[in-house]
Amino acid sequence: MSDTLSKIEKRTAYILLLPAVFLVFSIILFPIFANVWISFKEVGLKDIRIPEPRAKKIVKSVKESPDKIKIIYKLRNSSLILDIRDVKFQDKIPKNTEPLNLDERCKLKSLIINCNFGDWKAKYKENFQIILVNNSGEKIDKKEIKSIKPKLSGKSDNILLNTNFTLKNFKKVFFQNEFFDLLSTTFYYTFFGTVGSIVFGILAAQLVNQKFFGRTFMRSILLFPYVGPVVALAYTWELLLDPYSGTLNNLLLNFQVIQEPLNLLGQKYLTINFFGFDLKLRLALTTVIIFEIWRYFPLAFLFILARLQAVPKELYEAADVDGAGPLQKFISITLPQIIAVISILFMIRFIWNFNKFEDIFLLTGGASGTRTLPINVYEQGFTISDIGMGSAVSIVIVLLLLIFMFIYFRLLGRRADEN
Repeated sequence: MSDTLSKIEKRTAYILLLPAVFLVFSIILFPIFANVWISFKEVGLKDIRIPEPRAKKIVKSVKESPDKIKIIYKLRNSSLILDIRDVKFQDKIPKNTEPLNLDERCKLKSLIINCNFGDWKAKYKENFQIILVNNSGEKIDKKEIKSIKPKLSGKSDNILLNTNFTLKNFKKVFFQNEFFDLLSTTFYYTFFGTVGSIVFGILAAQLVNQKFFGRTFMRSILLFPYVGPVVALAYTWELLLDPYSGTLNNLLLNFQVIQEPLNLLGQKYLTINFFGFDLKLRLALTTVIIFEIWRYFPLAFLFILARLQAVPKELYEAADVDGAGPLQKFISITLPQIIAVISILFMIRFIWNFNKFEDIFLLTGGASGTRTLPINVYEQGFTISDIGMGSAVSIVIVLLLLIFMFIYFRLLGRRADEN
């Protein structure tokens, strides 16, 4: 009896879980599956539409014979790459009319012209015409003929649904698309943007964790870069950094820090003489990273501040008794207490920055050495309209992040075992 009840409970539980499983599949898993599917197909934005036969009907009078009408059908295949099989054509003619010299592919039955055009290749075009004559000798009504729309049908393959797969998209990603240059730029931007935001988050949290007048107001001000609209913030930075009318360049020129304006968002490299050595700085990319740090350090600041407020005050009091300085207290007490939060923040920010698109796109559009893999996904999918290639790049990004997470959790697990 108990076994029967257990089976009924299991069956009921599975039935109750089915709607949730369906929602998860439809909302989360299905788009992922579709993206993987498309990445193995050479498909552009123009190829997504299913091919269909089309006809434009033009009615003209025959000057020499008012009882005759010429009908021209401009036939074409809507697809540039796919064929249409077994194309059928049908059109109705008015009463008391008949076609002259009807094409051998067509037959007339009960005022209905039926044609079999066979197979149409990709880019197929043809001008097909019929001359109608009125048996009573009266003038044919052109409006009546125009009002009757021809019907076409045919069979074709949907490029998204067939099982023809290829690895050409991935070959292009790795060998024809400056992949390693894009990858190095993406890692450079991701690593320094992530580390910088965490470092400034620690500094801000340490500052605001102290008691002083206006601390609540200062906390709210520090959150502004994160909660502000990214479009407005990016536009403001563009105005501030403009080489000719921007505030920053004017200040640097007035204080004679620089001799000529710097195009901080439009100049790829800047050569700096450092103790007799010429250092090449990636100027536009560094500027975008600084914007990234400024915009997202409040997130790290919130997490770290919450953890700092949970640290027992007795630890710092004991350190004061032992004569420890601020740096010693930070290394021996604060850092061990917030290291878990920092590790989580690093993982989250690394994944988000690796997928970051809007900040770079709004500031530079991917120009001047700031083109990353997410920018490349946009360019391939929408600028060049190569949907298959864009999907392939996005799949590569996912695989790289999975490798990062695997290594990260292995190292994190090993460190936890050691502790």
